[in-house]
Amino acid sequence: MSQGAGEGDNVRGPQAAHEAEEIARRLEDPALLAFALNGVFMQSCTRAGLASRRDEIGAELVALAARHGLVTFEVLGHLIRLQARGALADFAAADEHAAAADLLAERHERPLVGVFTEWYRALRLAAHGRLARAEAAYVEAAARLEGAGMPGVERGLPPLTRLCLRLAGRPSSARETAEAVDPAADWGPYRPWAEPFFSLRAGRHAEARAALRALPEPPADLLYEALCCLEAAPALVLGDRVVLERVRARLLPAAGELAGAGSGLITLGPVAGWLTTITTALDRWTSPST
Repeated sequence: MSQGAGEGDNVRGPQAAHEAEEIARRLEDPALLAFALNGVFMQSCTRAGLASRRDEIGAELVALAARHGLVTFEVLGHLIRLQARGALADFAAADEHAAAADLLAERHERPLVGVFTEWYRALRLAAHGRLARAEAAYVEAAARLEGAGMPGVERGLPPLTRLCLRLAGRPSSARETAEAVDPAADWGPYRPWAEPFFSLRAGRHAEARAALRALPEPPADLLYEALCCLEAAPALVLGDRVVLERVRARLLPAAGELAGAGSGLITLGPVAGWLTTITTALDRWTSPST
């Protein structure tokens, strides 16, 4: 997953990736093109709502890699499509890509692939509202992360998953959810988005509002929409127009997607539901005199 940086980097990264892609196409080198397409994918989170574009990248990568025996990139293409189709709530297609990735992994001894497909299947349960089963599946998936050599994925993910499970499809439940969050857990890079919930839990609303206002734009990665929703949830409780207006603007391009599902890890439910709740709240707080 690509990480956000400064505004200049957000422009230069995608530009450099596309230039590399063009060079690889001119050279007609399949391995180089597969590598370049991976770079384009890594730079494909410049805003919300780009799951369809990532699906196109994954489809080309699968076809290219299958033709030329590039197993690692074929697996990667299936995982990209698993994530993208999940974000688009097309779980039938996502299931097919999960199965294809697992088959390649078994055939070519790539055990780490199963870590990602297991997380996806827990996400699928959550997306279908089977929250108790999803929670149990997430516990098992988290256990597989330990010692898998992916600290960038592992750190902070278990408590983030529990938070998202409690909020999924319930944008206005931040106050109730805050009672279940654990400030002592290792939230890793997600801690800034958890802090407002800690303050709500302690009844410190001014502190929660300050924490929300201080949040940076989420990193430009596959959890962008999910972190935007985590901003919106406490803002709905606090009646914070500033935060809700900026979150709505960021989420609008992803109105047809499931928040967070593009990561293949978690989901907070349909973005459309969040946008409806945010817009309803903003309209309710607007009086004719304002």
